[in-house]
Amino acid sequence: MTDGIDGPAGHSSTRRSAPRRWLVGGAVATLATVVGLSLALRSGAAPACAAPAGPAVALPAAVAQLAPPAAGTRHEGKATFYDSKGAGGNCSYPAAPADRRYVALGPAEYADGAACGGYLEVTGPKGTVRVMVMDQCPECEPGHLDLSREAFARIADPVRGIVDVSYRLVADPPLSGPLTFRIKEGASQWWFAVLVAGHGNPLRSVEVRQGGSGPWRAAARESYNYWLIDSGAGPGPYQVRVTDTRGHQATATGIRMAPGKVQRSSVRMYGGSSAESATAARTPAARAKPSASASVRASARPTPSVAVTVDASASGEPTGFEAFAPAPLAAPSPGCD
Repeated sequence: MTDGIDGPAGHSSTRRSAPRRWLVGGAVATLATVVGLSLALRSGAAPACAAPAGPAVALPAAVAQLAPPAAGTRHEGKATFYDSKGAGGNCSYPAAPADRRYVALGPAEYADGAACGGYLEVTGPKGTVRVMVMDQCPECEPGHLDLSREAFARIADPVRGIVDVSYRLVADPPLSGPLTFRIKEGASQWWFAVLVAGHGNPLRSVEVRQGGSGPWRAAARESYNYWLIDSGAGPGPYQVRVTDTRGHQATATGIRMAPGKVQRSSVRMYGGSSAESATAARTPAARAKPSASASVRASARPTPSVAVTVDASASGEPTGFEAFAPAPLAAPSPGCD
């Protein structure tokens, strides 16, 4: 995650030489040029400028633009497996999913965190498994999925180590519960950072405002899946408005400045909630807002869908993410680490 910037080239001073040296040097250079040209013609070599142009090589789209797998598109690739040892991966979740079915994507499809929290349906020689995007595999190329050992075992014999697979992004997967929010350690009224989970589809935007009024402020997604407002969002409590890539939108209220604690709201990203206060309205998906990341980030173009906006106060006592729980450690296995 470092950027190398080449500095300006240094200026070298020129030194005037004696006329006699210049003449001798010029004669030697001319003789070398004639000899070199003669040898080239005798060997049949053609001048470089006369070489026929080869076919243009198109760079993969992922090289030009980062994007998670597109919904509704079937992709072909390969799968390996690894063990996160219970950790929540580069997406910063408190722990791996309780069912331990997760996947790490290469940088192009991880897309600076844009794929976090989405679900892939992966099909291999033995069957199909649904996995949550939780981690990044730095050395994996586009199409290379690094599954958890448990997920790999459902589609192939782990002894094989690597298998051909097909996969697709799942649209509107079943939700494990309401949205949860975790304010990052070190946050304050002057620097705001929140992790959102339980949203099902990848997220497009997160907006925050102090109390129940005032302007909404867009947060910028970081590659580790926290949404930041560098200048802060005030002391709280906050309303947090979340929009996913399919146009679903939900608003939770009562989110407190409680760094390091998971706050469980009573609002679901879609499919209704226990504290619904607004009727569903058909609206087009919001256009993605620019983020502060240096990398280009893109996701599938949203399609108009029902956006459910709900106001729900966070529960009094923060609880853990329902979809996550500490898991027993497993023996290391082959794959991307």
